[in-house]
Amino acid sequence: MDHNLFKNIEKKTGVNMKDIFELANSLQHANFKDEKTVRAVVQRVAHIANRKVPKELEDKMVQTIINNGKQLDFNTIANMMNNKK
Repeated sequence: MDHNLFKNIEKKTGVNMKDIFELANSLQHANFKDEKTVRAVVQRVAHIANRKVPKELEDKMVQTIINNGKQLDFNTIANMMNNKK
């Protein structure tokens, strides 16, 4: 892949591409019906995105992912963090 593209993304977002790739690799064989696994992923995404997620919102996100069987990826979690109600 284009190294310059990733450097530009890092500059614009402040997110390290190495962290994103590590997260993506960890998601490939994860059990998204397991609360502990989903909670760890939510916390990791929040850390990478430099966002504080209140416990109540984290709980709602975890339950939504587990109950709905949503496809879990960075964008899904980021959207949930941005749509907190």
